[in-house]
Amino acid sequence: MLVGAEYTYIRQHQTALHSPYAGPLSLNPDGDTEPSHTIGVYAGWAPLRWLQFYLDTEKFMGAGVSGATGLGGLSNGEVVREGAGGLHKTFYIARVYSRIVIPLSDESIKLERAQDQLPGTEPATHLEFKIGRVAVTDDFDHNRYATSPRTQFMNWSLWANTAWDYAANTRGFTDGAVISYVSPTWSLRYGIYRMPQVANSQELEMSLQDAREENLELTLSPYSSGPILRLLAYRNIANMGDYREALAIAANTGSVPDITANDRAGRRKYGFAINMEQPFADAGETGLFARIVSDAAATESFAFTEVDRHFSAGGQLSGMHWSRPDDRLAVAWVLEGLSTPHREYLAAGGSGFVLGDGALDYARENITEIYYRAQFTLFENVRLQLSPDFQYARNPGYNQARGPVKFWSIRLHLEY
Repeated sequence: MLVGAEYTYIRQHQTALHSPYAGPLSLNPDGDTEPSHTIGVYAGWAPLRWLQFYLDTEKFMGAGVSGATGLGGLSNGEVVREGAGGLHKTFYIARVYSRIVIPLSDESIKLERAQDQLPGTEPATHLEFKIGRVAVTDDFDHNRYATSPRTQFMNWSLWANTAWDYAANTRGFTDGAVISYVSPTWSLRYGIYRMPQVANSQELEMSLQDAREENLELTLSPYSSGPILRLLAYRNIANMGDYREALAIAANTGSVPDITANDRAGRRKYGFAINMEQPFADAGETGLFARIVSDAAATESFAFTEVDRHFSAGGQLSGMHWSRPDDRLAVAWVLEGLSTPHREYLAAGGSGFVLGDGALDYARENITEIYYRAQFTLFENVRLQLSPDFQYARNPGYNQARGPVKFWSIRLHLEY
């Protein structure tokens, strides 16, 4: 039996920025300061050696700076996106799923106690089946150095591949199933998930035949302490709009383009991603990482954020080098862009669900983030982390007419 809890508090300040014009989803030109809080209680149970059940409940409070809009790579990975104002700030079911593990070898590996991970041992080579309410990022696009906004990089473009428009409701969860083959040197995962009914929607489509996301990821880890390479391909089918069609409708009617005006069921979006991590020292706690992804972006950004091309790279240094073995210092850089139809749509005054300056002087969005994480063990299995964080963004929202802008944050994370 596993019972755990987490609390994360972030206070973030966005500076004022140069802004000759602004639209409905722009960063606030006068700056903004907002707190956010996330509380989670997590439980796991294994009635049989090969069968596990997990239940996670969470509660989010607060808001993102500028209403969590104005950037492709939003600055606080804990916030709920704009358009979620109708969501009640009460406890909700984040995850509820079952996991079946079928051993394929006698060799086992040790697992430490963690969220949604029962302590003990597990076959080193196994088949895994998982079904229920989940976050897609629980199983795909992992990276040792850049996966969790609660304990690592806070920017959306650093804890995930932002051009991977993965299935999720507004809070970040969906229903689906995953089948995996896992071995010490390579693994292969396939997942299928429910898509939102409309872009940035809390409601999910009922039928997988009508709308779904499919992910296929190959992980290569030939050496126990060497590099890891993840190759991801995804396909989305949903009731999506098309940027070129939205522009054509606007030209014929003399109106501002609206991506929701030409939604059509069965539209598709494809994408491909590479995710790399290279441990160097300190049992892998010092190392480098990189991600690169591109999607076929004629159809609208639908579920995650508005990014079509993504490259990020960074590194983490263990505090072992200054007698603080549990501390971490990390820095990373992101460069991301839009497809031609997407940028033309925004330049004509169109809006998505996180971007809309009313016009666009296009340039690639460029973000740098650095944080220091100090960790303190209060009691057995109780840890407190305190992290000052700084982000610097040029061309926010892909707009070289606006910005640059800075984000200063302090994050407190407590976990049991």
